Amino acid sequence: MPKNNLIFVSFAAEDAKYADLLRDQARDAKSLFDFVDISVKEPWNEKWKTNCRAKIEGCDGFIALLGKRTWNSDGAKWEMKCAQELRIPALGVHIHKDDKGAIPLEFTGKKVIEWTWDGIAEFIDSL
Repeated sequence: MPKNNLIFVSFAAEDAKYADLLRDQARDAKSLFDFVDISVKEPWNEKWKTNCRAKIEGCDGFIALLGKRTWNSDGAKWEMKCAQELRIPALGVHIHKDDKGAIPLEFTGKKVIEWTWDGIAEFIDSL
């Protein structure tokens, strides 16, 4: 990887452990990229949206971790819509191979893969 990429990771709050797993996997692979998320610790509001939009805008790519609850996650769906509006390259990653959740409408037309390090690295290398 020729440069250090900054990747925004979006996920439903219930799937936070998978975002942690992705960070650990990246650390083990000695990756040349960092992950950003702006997890909601309190009810999200306009200030959160403004801060989140700025974080997404500063990223080279966007990864949406897709689980059973993502379809109903207002925060994750808002982040997806924001990344699309900002034209940030995006990748969806199913967190479960055999129990996939529905892809939110906000992610229609985006590339979606099963979780493999090679697939994630290929996306990041393409940035």
